[in-house]
Parts: sequence; structure tokens; C-alpha cells
Amino acid sequence: MYMYVKFWGHEFKINIVVGCIGAFLVAVLSSMFGFGGGPFMVPLMAVVLGLPMYVVVGSSLLAIFFSTMMSTMKHYSLGNFDLDLFLVMFPAALLAGWIGPKIAKRLNPLWVKRVAVIGLTLLGLSLVGVF
Repeated sequence: MYMYVKFWGHEFKINIVVGCIGAFLVAVLSSMFGFGGGPFMVPLMAVVLGLPMYVVVGSSLLAIFFSTMMSTMKHYSLGNFDLDLFLVMFPAALLAGWIGPKIAKRLNPLWVKRVAVIGLTLLGLSLVGVF
């Protein structure tokens, strides 16, 4: 079962079943381990679904917004929420969310992917305790 999406004059064919199963698994993992789903949604959409990075970035942000909100509410109800840390990080996240796309728009998409790979590799190594 496929869905066709037109964006900026290009048409993309997306496997809905693979996308839904992948998004469900990402939401479960991100809510279990307490991090945003971006590190998993981006490769899912770029590699598995074959979407270009300029579609992936905005789409992944919208996709993880809902699972992040649900996870945040649950962690808040469990007492795992630091308001002071949130108040410090929220303005920085808004500013970075505004500046990041402006920088990415000026870069070659291949370099954006390379930077993402390096960042995800470092994150993965950190999560398994390499450094």
C-alpha cells in the first residue's frame, strides 16, 4: 500500500505500512528510553522510505512532536520533570530550531547527511558507554 506525496514540484512514493510500523516502534523506543525520536525517525524516512532530507527534517519534527508530548506528560505525572532545566533549554531549542534550517538550506544535502551520521554515531557510542 503506497501513498504519493507532492512537495516542491517532486512526487514521492511512500510505503504506508513500513512507515506506520517504523513510526510506532520509534515512538515506543523514545518513550521507553526518554529521548526524542529524531535519531530514529530521520534514518527511517531518509533511508527506509527514501525521502530527501528537506522533507525528512520537517516531517520528523512533526512526527516526534506528538510522541514527545505524550512522553513528557507521562514523565511529568511520574515526577521525572525538572522545570528549571526545561526553562533553560526551551528558549535555546526554539532559537536552534530557527537557526538550524537556515544553515542547512545553504549547505549541500550530502554534507547535512554526513553531519547527521557523525552526530548519530557519537550519540550511539555514548549511549553504549564507549565514552
